[in-house]
Amino acid sequence: MKGLLECRSTHPEVFKYCRAELLQDNYFHAVFEAIKGLGQRIRKMSGLKSDGADLVSTAFSTKSPIIALNSLSSETEVSEQKGVANLLTGVFGAVRNPVAHAPRTEWTMPEQDAVDMFSLVSYLHRKLDSASVVSGGKV
Repeated sequence: MKGLLECRSTHPEVFKYCRAELLQDNYFHAVFEAIKGLGQRIRKMSGLKSDGADLVSTAFSTKSPIIALNSLSSETEVSEQKGVANLLTGVFGAVRNPVAHAPRTEWTMPEQDAVDMFSLVSYLHRKLDSASVVSGGKV
């Protein structure tokens, strides 16, 4: 799978957190670690200590953002900020949380699902690459 992800130009941050699991074809834990790495990157960028939905809603607030994807000066830009925040919250809620609380034998991760999740996590890292850390919550 690692070769497939490299051919897709998967963001290096994805590999940073799950290289060992990928070498073992351990998709369950590889996806879990990649998503945890996404949360860690948001915490580093924002200086926040929270996690999951709380982390995302505070960091990507449209009223007083800590991380801004754009200038938030139009309805379209505000929609993009909200949409990426929704994707992040969804990744944490739909994948990371169930994986964290279920044994591997009860929560399977087929290879195709893992590839799709790595692609989404890679996309979100690319959005963070171009984001700005906002001082005082004003864009």
